[in-house]
Amino acid sequence: MAVLSKIRERSLILILVIGFCLFAFVIGDVIKSGGFGVTRNIGSVNGTDIPVQEFLEKVNDLESRQPGISPTQASNAVWSQEVDRILFGERFEQAGLRVGKEHVINMYAQNPQVAQNPQFLNAAGQFDKAKFNEFLVNMKTTNPQMWESMERNTPVVEASAMRQIYTAMVKSGYVATNNDAKARYEAENNKVTFDYVYVPFSTINDDEITVSDDEIVAYMKKNEKKYKSQPTRSIEYVKIEDKASAEDELEIRERINSLINSRVEYRDGKNDTLPGFKDMKLEEVPDFVNSNSDIKYDSTYVVKKNLPKDHADDIFDLAKGEVFGPYVENGYYKVTRMLDKKDGGSVKASHILIAYKGAMRAAPTVEITKEEAKAKADDLLKQINADASKFGVLAAQNSDDPGSKNNGGTYDNVTPGQMVPAFDEFIFNSPVGKTAVVETDFGYHVIKVDAKYEAVRIATIALEIRPSDKTGDQTYAKASQFELDATEKPFEEVAKAADVNVVDVAKLLPSDESIQGLGAQRSIVLWAFSKDSEAGAVKRFDVSDGYVIAKLKDVNESGLMPVEEARLAVAPIIRNEKKAEKIKEKMTGDTLDAVSQASGAKVATAENVTLGSAMVPTVGVEPKVVGSAFALEAGKTSGLIVGKSGVFKITTKTVEKAAELPNYNSYLARVEKQEKTAAVSRISIALKENADIEDNRVKM
Repeated sequence: MAVLSKIRERSLILILVIGFCLFAFVIGDVIKSGGFGVTRNIGSVNGTDIPVQEFLEKVNDLESRQPGISPTQASNAVWSQEVDRILFGERFEQAGLRVGKEHVINMYAQNPQVAQNPQFLNAAGQFDKAKFNEFLVNMKTTNPQMWESMERNTPVVEASAMRQIYTAMVKSGYVATNNDAKARYEAENNKVTFDYVYVPFSTINDDEITVSDDEIVAYMKKNEKKYKSQPTRSIEYVKIEDKASAEDELEIRERINSLINSRVEYRDGKNDTLPGFKDMKLEEVPDFVNSNSDIKYDSTYVVKKNLPKDHADDIFDLAKGEVFGPYVENGYYKVTRMLDKKDGGSVKASHILIAYKGAMRAAPTVEITKEEAKAKADDLLKQINADASKFGVLAAQNSDDPGSKNNGGTYDNVTPGQMVPAFDEFIFNSPVGKTAVVETDFGYHVIKVDAKYEAVRIATIALEIRPSDKTGDQTYAKASQFELDATEKPFEEVAKAADVNVVDVAKLLPSDESIQGLGAQRSIVLWAFSKDSEAGAVKRFDVSDGYVIAKLKDVNESGLMPVEEARLAVAPIIRNEKKAEKIKEKMTGDTLDAVSQASGAKVATAENVTLGSAMVPTVGVEPKVVGSAFALEAGKTSGLIVGKSGVFKITTKTVEKAAELPNYNSYLARVEKQEKTAAVSRISIALKENADIEDNRVKM
């Protein structure tokens, strides 16, 4: 019941449900860097340690299955899942939960890739546990590797099954009473009419009210739970780019120009004419490009849309042997020569897909058989052959391909290999105008070849625009000098002298990977949270395109939000509290008319307002004001009320209570459903809030 009580305090938020298919993990770069010994722990949950070795084993599993995930993203995912595993495991043990083989199969049956697999469906098209069980038994012999993988995954599936059961138990603990239902009914249907005088906070300019950092900290301490935070760091940094100078660019341009035309070189005691890129024999071009270009020769034919965007027309229109350039693209100086052109390099084709039940990626709503799909496709082909102009309409009405049905079934600029083999073979080997029904794993396609486009084979010499050694040395010297100066002088002053901009980062968390304006820079985060880094420390970091010099401005271990971050939310609250006191001084008098005369605000009326909406016309939502109106007797006047948007004084005119209902069953069901739904999303947060969690991923 303590957990249920805790959950009720939480607002509705989304949580990450433990997915039983995700059973591979990656360790963060802190661990990989050797910061932990094999017997050390990266943290604990309620006294249960999380050993590094367990993380490493899970890392190996994931790295073989999910390449591309960043170390920090993986470390964060691992941490969240491990904390959940331990916390929920405690609850499972206390509740005495156990699951068996039947629960495991039920969990797999909830996976659409399993439940909708034709291999496991019965004659009625429903998932057949017996067929799936038979598949598992046979797998042990036919595919031992997959069997071992599923066996390793079984504990995760069992945990997911127990979590479902536990969640259902928690939801069942939520019940709504008749009093709850009646209260909801009355909040939505009881009505109050009242007169009011309202002076908004906006009548006082913000710049007339000052809010100090101490006041913000004091407010957060009074509301510590709301403004709780992980340890944070704030930094400021400058970036000194290592980029090519104007002289470097000129030198690269001159070098690529020297490769275009023939040139004379003195060799073996005599002058020798060497052919340039422009006039050498075609068979010599690939070796010449590979010897002189930073990007190797590519012999494939390309269509116009795949040529450099800003120069596609110029390149595509070249005659065979002609050269275009130099031009700049994506950080390279380039020069391109036309080698060959051929028809049919890409195709425009229209198609109507008729899927059938059991076909690859067929929608669950598809019910027709394979034979029926073939007959339907043949009939559509006859209609198209009779009147090709109907293709677009027929595609919109019949196609099961959502990617093309709304544009006439058309795919433009299809290149070889883009479609499945049978589709590909037909459109590239058939003349323009040809139609046919083609079968693929997706179903039957009614296809029409609309057009074919030329493709070209080009050769491009590309020289990267990069800084020379001289420029690189100068940049390094500038960054090193900045680091030295910033340890002794104000950071802003040094930045101004170096003509670089300072970037402030108000809040870094231990789990952060990216830094505003820099992207993934985990090393800077680790430095900021290192036990050896103190406020005021300065350090230079090498990045891919230069150097970053960072200064650690603030170390926040208080458990509260940094003042800079909290100011956005807290300062308006404190400012309005101060404005309210000033406004109250003007709103003198015992009656609305007296207050109106003293403050200059008019008396207005709010009619038929409900507590459920608490909407005061022309003002907005004001629950405290509306609640006060319901609490007053008719004809009674309130004191001054500080609302959400200003200060009010009200006089209740009438309170109209809704007629009682014979029963409140419809409201009862609604309240209970809403509470049960909210409970699911609050469980993990409530458990974590009650737990003793130690996270040493950055500290160790």
